[in-house]
Amino acid sequence: QSITCWRKKFLEAFFSNVLHGVLDVSSDWRLNDHHFSPLLHSSPHVSQLTLCNVLQGAVELTAEHNQKVLENLAESLRVLKFRHLLSCDQSTRRSLVLLLHRLIHHGSVSQVSVYSWPVPDMVLLVLILSMSAGFWKSGNALMYGPCGLCREEDKAPSQESAQEQAEKGHCNERTWSNGENQQRSPRAAEEADAHLNLVLSRTRGPLQNQVCSEASSKVPCDHTSIQGRSSPRCISDQPSCCSFLEKPRRRLKSSAGKKRRCLRRSRGRYADPEDLYDFVFTVAREDNSGLLDKNSPKEEENAENWTSSSPGSPRAEHAGFKKIRGSAGVFSLKAAHRFRSVSTLELFSIPLTGEMCRTLSNLLSSWMTLESLVLSYNGLGANIFCILSGLRTLSCHPECHLRVVRVSDVYSHVPCMELVHCILSALRQLHTLSVSFDLKKQLEGNRPEGNQSCSETEIPESCLEQLEIRFPREPLQTMFLLPVLKASKSLQQLSLDSATLPCSQELGLLLEALKECNPNLKKLSFRDMNLAEHQKEVLLLLRDPVLQEITFSFCRLFESSTAEFLSEIINTVKRNSSLKSLKLPGNRLGNHRLVALADIFSEDSSSSLCQLDV
Repeated sequence: QSITCWRKKFLEAFFSNVLHGVLDVSSDWRLNDHHFSPLLHSSPHVSQLTLCNVLQGAVELTAEHNQKVLENLAESLRVLKFRHLLSCDQSTRRSLVLLLHRLIHHGSVSQVSVYSWPVPDMVLLVLILSMSAGFWKSGNALMYGPCGLCREEDKAPSQESAQEQAEKGHCNERTWSNGENQQRSPRAAEEADAHLNLVLSRTRGPLQNQVCSEASSKVPCDHTSIQGRSSPRCISDQPSCCSFLEKPRRRLKSSAGKKRRCLRRSRGRYADPEDLYDFVFTVAREDNSGLLDKNSPKEEENAENWTSSSPGSPRAEHAGFKKIRGSAGVFSLKAAHRFRSVSTLELFSIPLTGEMCRTLSNLLSSWMTLESLVLSYNGLGANIFCILSGLRTLSCHPECHLRVVRVSDVYSHVPCMELVHCILSALRQLHTLSVSFDLKKQLEGNRPEGNQSCSETEIPESCLEQLEIRFPREPLQTMFLLPVLKASKSLQQLSLDSATLPCSQELGLLLEALKECNPNLKKLSFRDMNLAEHQKEVLLLLRDPVLQEITFSFCRLFESSTAEFLSEIINTVKRNSSLKSLKLPGNRLGNHRLVALADIFSEDSSSSLCQLDV
């Protein structure tokens, strides 16, 4: 990894190790002090956090004594990851709800990633997805106690101008918004509470993409930034989470410029919030002049700040979750309010059932802040079209920010190019598209009924800049790739992996199409494709005056080549001043060819090659 700040890296690892019990602070006399909180000390430096197993970390972070820790994380944390999750009890689930509400709805988390969940708990998965999308049930104050942040935001817009009211009313008609504060009558509040049990409900009919439109009159608009860092706003006029969020934040005074301090068990010293790194990695660790007396008012005040917590309130069971036990259901937008949402969602190695795909599709259909979606090894099969239906609805909104879609799986339900056609036809604003499959499950002539081939339709012009396709040993058919290239005038990177060449002319047809349709192409990559019999095309690519990066990875270039072919490659690269990177891994180069490549950098060479991968 490229570590830009070792202090941050160390303190982030320190936080994670303490949180998960890997590091026992009580075993070190220098850190074992009742005035010192290791989580509080390192939390301002944590930008990435991983929660595992039965979510022990969520329970610890939402404890009363870690109120300040959670406040720090709400400002510093950007990436929240879940790995190897297991089913958990109601109490742990409530802790997770509080954590997500604070870190996403009222925090700065912009990416949520879930990894390796072979048998997912659908209730827990829907909870993570729905809160990541910014949805939150009305009336949750009754379940989790009042949320001070929601309450303050509700009181803030006490007076609005007539113009603001008009703009607000206009936003209420839109289906994609996140909500401004809305004043409701007691009757309206009662009606909202009546929907408590409808947040996650089962529907037997087909996916209704118009569900967001049905809720538009109840979901006002809030323009949040696409990075998800704008002020989070709650639409409910009722508080919606726990009491420990109620207390306003009190910042610790900066210790920049202060002398290093050391902890002594006998005198009850505490660690300065910025000095743990120096304390560990500096030889001269002790400076008694920088120590504070144990009974000094300043130390007592800091210790009180670290250990203080607001009184808790009784928390009832979440009735809505009980309703969906054993079933994911389809998320009902009618009963939910909209908060700040994340911009990146990644799901790795999580089997998604048809019902779960419909739920995800429903969430995606109005997820306006979503910029990047990664679905990897989820066993989607034909359900990929259900997901695509939600994305198509999302792309129809003018404020859609989706730019990156990556889909990978073991089996391909349809030919790769057909799926690429469908995605690009539905999502014209995409900048990056990656489609990857290991194996081909069905023959082309055995396509399931109801899925019309997209290869026959014309693709509208798109904004695509990067296209990656990993074929499950399918033949490369330029006639199907050609419409994609024509529609992608802005294409700069193209990667083709594991495709077979049905005839000797196929690669030549591809190069002609690229030259004609994509004059701005800068990077071209071939991987695991047999190019041993395509020496002419390889040399044509190396002569291209526009390409800056060319990759032939495991393409068997020198499997049956002659010495003349290697000389031609060297001379061609020497004359190409635009090529910056040439990657030739796994091509049976051999020692003598490797030595010969050194001539690329001889004095008579005009090559600008900066990177050579052999």
